[in-house]
Amino acid sequence: MTTPFQLVLLVFLIAPIAVVAEASSAGVNRMMALDRNDDGVLTEDESPPGMFSLLDTNDDGVIVRSEVAEFMAKVGRPFSWVNAPESARAHPRRSHSTFLSPTMKVSVGFNIYLPPGYEQPENSNKRYPVIYYLHGGRPGNESLTIDLVAEIDTAVTTGVVRPMIFVWANGGRVSHYNYGDSLGEDVFVKELIPHIDRTYRTIATRGGRALQGFSQGGRGTTRIMFKYPELFVSAAPGSPGYAVEKLILESGGVEQDPRVGANAPALDFGKGNDAYSLAKTYLNGRYDDLAVMIWVGTKDFNYAATLEYFGYLYALDISAERLIAPDVDHNPLKFYNAHGVKLLQFHDRHWRF
Repeated sequence: MTTPFQLVLLVFLIAPIAVVAEASSAGVNRMMALDRNDDGVLTEDESPPGMFSLLDTNDDGVIVRSEVAEFMAKVGRPFSWVNAPESARAHPRRSHSTFLSPTMKVSVGFNIYLPPGYEQPENSNKRYPVIYYLHGGRPGNESLTIDLVAEIDTAVTTGVVRPMIFVWANGGRVSHYNYGDSLGEDVFVKELIPHIDRTYRTIATRGGRALQGFSQGGRGTTRIMFKYPELFVSAAPGSPGYAVEKLILESGGVEQDPRVGANAPALDFGKGNDAYSLAKTYLNGRYDDLAVMIWVGTKDFNYAATLEYFGYLYALDISAERLIAPDVDHNPLKFYNAHGVKLLQFHDRHWRF
């Protein structure tokens, strides 16, 4: 039988159609069955470990049925390469756009933040560094974490960091991996980045390009930063699922997440295509100066595996800063509220232009 925690992970990490349908009714009932004292709400000690703040959307200290339904509906939507955000999430300096994938012949969505003054005539020759953000969860959705824009804009407008462009990518059907006909990695690396450099006034060199991501996107950030270090001057994986990356290593390239249960799909990404193997491959490259910062909260269910991965990098003599947030669970918005400025400053101090 699928437990409530496994159900949330199925929706949050994989979200097959059958589970999404269950999440709309029986799935919500299963989650609310965690209500041990039968008072109609879930407290932090009753909710799935490490995910309380994701479900407590109004931040009032309890989770009600409507919040569970809202969360599952949000992360359990059918996959699309284009996901324009709701008007209620509008921000004057963030916009949604698309480009045509040359490989897949479909439109692909992205969100982009342009700093104050970008469109002013006096800045028409000014170019800006870019941070690319890889979202968490599966399937891909470029609008999942765009609410980070408030923290980003505040840091830029107050002068805490230099003006920058910030781009949210769509990771594809199996987020940030090439899998089947969904080329999430290639679309990002070989198509979106060149499109942004052609379309916007970027500093289109390694010294003006950074990478960041959370959860599934933290895994993607780690793999991609070690696979393509020539593209990025800095990278910051957040709350990465390194336990699953280790399983992929040990199984010769196959992911089958045990947290999801017996019905977890087996996804073959190919031997060596994991965060552990690619760290070793990186050692043989020419770019040993990639700046790395890994960020995670102490209440996050990926916390222990993240500490283990730090030890692995240390043993390889790969330098990585750590940014750990006390009492923060698996929620990038909560982390950014507490330490987003430090993440942005990490990239800012490593720009080379």
